[in-house]
Amino acid sequence: MASPGNGWCGTETIEPKAAAAIFEEWLSPYTEKGTGQIRIMRRWEPVSVQKAGNRITGVTFARAGQPGELLRVRAALTIDSTDWGDVIRLSGAKYLAGPDLRSRFNEPSAPEILEADGQQEMNPISWCPVLREAGRDSTIPKPASYDARSFSDKVPFVDWDGSGGIYNMSGWSIYTHRRMVDRRHLNLAPGTEMTLLNWPSHDYPLHQLPRHVAEALERTAPGSSKKNIVDLTPVQRRIVYEDVKRRSLEFLYYLQTDLHNRVGDYPESFRYMKLTEEYGTADRLPPKPYIREGLRLEALYMLREQDVRTSTEEPMWAKAMPPDAVLGYQFNIDFHPTRRKFTTGDTGGPWQPQHVGTRNWSTHTDRAVLPLRSLVPVKMDGLLGGSKNIGVSSLVQASLRLQGQMMHVGQASATVAWMCLRDRIQPRDVAASPRRWREVQRRLAEGAGGHGTLIWPWHDLSPNAPYFVAANILGVTRIWQEDAGSLFFDAERTVTRRELARALVRLNRALPQAPQWPALGTLRFSDVAAKDVDRASIESLAAWGAINAKDAAFQPEGKADWGTLHNWLSALGLPASKALKTNAKYPLTRAECVQFLYKVLQLRGEWFPEDGKWLQPGGDHDGDGRDDYNDPLPFDRDNNNLPDRLQPLDPNA
Repeated sequence: MASPGNGWCGTETIEPKAAAAIFEEWLSPYTEKGTGQIRIMRRWEPVSVQKAGNRITGVTFARAGQPGELLRVRAALTIDSTDWGDVIRLSGAKYLAGPDLRSRFNEPSAPEILEADGQQEMNPISWCPVLREAGRDSTIPKPASYDARSFSDKVPFVDWDGSGGIYNMSGWSIYTHRRMVDRRHLNLAPGTEMTLLNWPSHDYPLHQLPRHVAEALERTAPGSSKKNIVDLTPVQRRIVYEDVKRRSLEFLYYLQTDLHNRVGDYPESFRYMKLTEEYGTADRLPPKPYIREGLRLEALYMLREQDVRTSTEEPMWAKAMPPDAVLGYQFNIDFHPTRRKFTTGDTGGPWQPQHVGTRNWSTHTDRAVLPLRSLVPVKMDGLLGGSKNIGVSSLVQASLRLQGQMMHVGQASATVAWMCLRDRIQPRDVAASPRRWREVQRRLAEGAGGHGTLIWPWHDLSPNAPYFVAANILGVTRIWQEDAGSLFFDAERTVTRRELARALVRLNRALPQAPQWPALGTLRFSDVAAKDVDRASIESLAAWGAINAKDAAFQPEGKADWGTLHNWLSALGLPASKALKTNAKYPLTRAECVQFLYKVLQLRGEWFPEDGKWLQPGGDHDGDGRDDYNDPLPFDRDNNNLPDRLQPLDPNA
């Protein structure tokens, strides 16, 4: 069953133990049980990093809680996917943690100054218990630190069967928010009902820690209670973790007692739910917290709010779609409460989480992409960012932090690492080479023994589709242009002559031996106006001999067929499948069109800028006034998401 939870905040759910088993199964053929390529070693923490000059050569680990037991790993390349970016921090590579000031990236929602303890402010961490129905009173023992004033929630449960889909306010409650198995509405076996607690009231802000936590940290080292958690040692973080766990149990006790007593009994009460035993931990809690924000690598490009932000309530396409995209995504700039309000004014007393300013969950982003450059350190070699340890601002990390997104980051970093090891080069060599970008993008889109990665974030593109790779690559190259105001590829829609002309002209210009743009004079066609956005493309196609320039009209909204594409390709001297001529009267769908065009690109190859001629400190390759390290569109002087080589001379195009 794909959606057993009927959850308010998500559809697909899976029990933790089952998910862990699937991951183990995926890895099994490559571990000691199979090829031996992967060795899984658990409960080790980085304690030092070995370097040769400016290159990481290895990492030393200590077993968690046993600092005397060490493990040294030598590596040609290291991907840091740790929770807090410890390898990056220990290596001396540049990184950021906490809020970015507006002066850093000029982000509209960034603070102009940091308030007291502002360097600690992060998206909060949470310890998220999983609860299974018990059929009896399973109230946990009252935590010693419990104070009902820490919580003010009023809606623990609504009887909702998932009707209307996620984010339907009729289903909004603590219980249904992250329900994992909806046994009652789906007629499943008794005892299978499950829910997960992931609710703002039990979030744990890292700004201005409670007094007992601050005092415990100060006993380990003076000043540690004022540090960002990224800069704490594993031992110090465990002090914070213990308080996060306490907060989680206090909230559960509140749901089972004070809140339950206030609202009365209800069908699936938290009182009759018990902590699951599937983690195998003594306290029956997850082995680690949910971390929403950590260290952020200082990378060759830092993705920022104005790159991904939308100004409307209906997310569309991001302002900047970098050409070295390695994954597509969209999510709100989603901050859970980042600060706490002490209800009595005493930092040793009860507190409640609190949103402040623009750090909330109401800001949408557009369909955006993460550039390959955001995985690569500004200076350090032998290193790639992974998980949340990537080149984004704090605001962007709030939108790029979900588990599925982090899997895609891992796939991207691993693919770059594969190329580096194969070619004996450094990640920055990949970042500086558009030719290598494209190989990484193709590998990601094609997949390896499974589905490929969505690079260009079409809303309706299935990884099972035979045109998946073509639509991704032609999207990211900008040979295929999306419809204004639509996020859909719309695969079965018939291509218009206008669309085909635009795509074919861009394809032709993307080839190594590209024809020059013609100068536009008088109008060639009576039905293509001077201000028509596609005039330059249509008339360029005519100037290159693909269209009869003597025709009075072009019929831009007319439907293209397979014969149209065959004739235009043939006239341009490009490979044209015999099937196009044989089936000349077939309407040409978008799915078919991108596959035919992508085949031409594969057969003829693609023009790329020369490696090493850009991405230089202080350089500005496209001359747009933004240096390469701060330019999401480094080959696009107009910054209109169309590379200069594909930009017709007509300023209206």
